[in-house]
Amino acid sequence: MPETPSYFRLLKWGSLLALPGCGLWVFLGTPLESSQGFVQKIMYLHVPSVITTYLAFFVVFVCSIAYLWKRDLKFDRIAKSSAEIGLVFCVLVLITGMVWGKPTWGTYWVWDARLTTTLLLFLIFVGYFVLRMSVPDRDKEARLASVLGVIGVLDIPIIHKSVEWWRTLHQPSTLFKVEAGAAKPSMPPELLYPLFACMVAMAIFYGYLLLMRYRIECANDTIQEHIANHSPEYSRA
Repeated sequence: MPETPSYFRLLKWGSLLALPGCGLWVFLGTPLESSQGFVQKIMYLHVPSVITTYLAFFVVFVCSIAYLWKRDLKFDRIAKSSAEIGLVFCVLVLITGMVWGKPTWGTYWVWDARLTTTLLLFLIFVGYFVLRMSVPDRDKEARLASVLGVIGVLDIPIIHKSVEWWRTLHQPSTLFKVEAGAAKPSMPPELLYPLFACMVAMAIFYGYLLLMRYRIECANDTIQEHIANHSPEYSRA
């Protein structure tokens, strides 16, 4: 096992410190929102999970294109690792959204444009991993998964713009609101700053998970290559 890089340890300890620190800030240092009360605090998990999902699948998009261009399995390993993490965060987005939606809308689920397109993103990347598991040839797996990864990520702009394009229960963007070409979040600082801190903490955690999964994928490919090279039966299969 190669020596653990210093940046890997930095991300690990950064996650271990930042996530609990943000949790304490949210529950002890932020005021109750006037209209929703305590349930609004789920925003500090829901919104960072959304941003991290976008980030993870954007990495899939970039690395999938890089693999199709360079045919270097390094890019496919990164894409696969990031897709796995993105899928987990996408589940977290759906769950926290349903929990938040119950007291806000009176139901856990409605076929709202944003909810539906987010569910579609989840299903696309479930299919992404089903495809990977069903293709025995490693290069063909990487090639087909890269194509599906690029196509799947195109759903993200639709998710983000759904509140503007369709009639939806979700409110318009408050965090990324732009007026006169300048970013003007319509959120008070006492709610905005801890939200940004949670987003940064979640991004650090994503970086740690990505590096850890990438190292595992490298080890898996090395093992499979070794088995293929030393087992005639495996090679014929």
